[in-house]
Amino acid sequence: MERTRWYTPKAGDTARLSLVRDELAELADNHVRVEVKAVGLNFADIFALTGLYSATPEGGFTPGLEFSGVVVASKTSEYALGDRVMGVTRFGGYASVIDSPAAYLSPLPSGYSYQQGAAYPVQTLTAFYALRELGALKPHHSVLVNSAAGGVGLQAMQLVKAMGATAIGTVRSEAKRAFLATRGAEHILVREDDFSAQLRREGIEVDLVLDGVGGAVQKACFNALKPMGRLIVFGAAEFTPGKRRPNYFGAALKYLRRPKYDVMKMISDNRSVMAFNLIWLYENVSYLSGLMAEMQDFTTEPPHVGHEFEFTEAPAAIEMLRRGNTIGKVVLVR
Repeated sequence: MERTRWYTPKAGDTARLSLVRDELAELADNHVRVEVKAVGLNFADIFALTGLYSATPEGGFTPGLEFSGVVVASKTSEYALGDRVMGVTRFGGYASVIDSPAAYLSPLPSGYSYQQGAAYPVQTLTAFYALRELGALKPHHSVLVNSAAGGVGLQAMQLVKAMGATAIGTVRSEAKRAFLATRGAEHILVREDDFSAQLRREGIEVDLVLDGVGGAVQKACFNALKPMGRLIVFGAAEFTPGKRRPNYFGAALKYLRRPKYDVMKMISDNRSVMAFNLIWLYENVSYLSGLMAEMQDFTTEPPHVGHEFEFTEAPAAIEMLRRGNTIGKVVLVR
């Protein structure tokens, strides 16, 4: 069986991405062959393509961490021909057909479109792992969610509410604040240039912060933590390349100016910082599968898909995501 996939011979420039065709080998035991209907895009794709991601494969690779589709062949009793599924993969998601171990797949929830299925796994796992596993979220907690109108942010806002806690979202524009209001969000801040002063003026102190922004925004959030508070970091959007390839000098300056935390002062103030890269959970199959099953008990609404592109328009979709003006998830459809 032949397939089409997006491929880059090496990281460093998103312009190196091109469509290639290849032939799939015979399906391995305990694997499922999925005809892909939709692919979810993540900032990790951009960082991998530009070589700024610690988990970037050596040499050539196909980007993409999540997808949805229909089973066209199966060598496992868990899935049958015609089943609608969604899945995660350690790269390789930008493809028309994917051979996946059954453990990395889940049935597409009833009522979900393929686009919503491709938008669900990575962003929801990120938010759920941060809040439940690292943040030890309790019903009496208040949670500050940065980039609340983004893919992870929207799922985090939903999860915090489902777990009985209070979510305070932050966004960069009035339009995004208005969008969140239509989804029932009650506490939304449009971030000002001096975010630290804004938080102090609003009298905001929280138990948890979920941050994928970095820089001064992250440090301001850390300073707003209550005693026993936790800053959970899953990314650093401030390092997103301004063009198709990194400005290494600019990135180095941002790195040198990144927030730094004194562990001795953290002991005195009883506050902590926890950071993670979700892709490393991929090797812990049973744990990952358990999280996927558990988090579906807390997500009552499908994820918001804000932007759809044809599979052949992957470079344009990546560029839109890179610019950072998106609401919800960006997906490729076939």
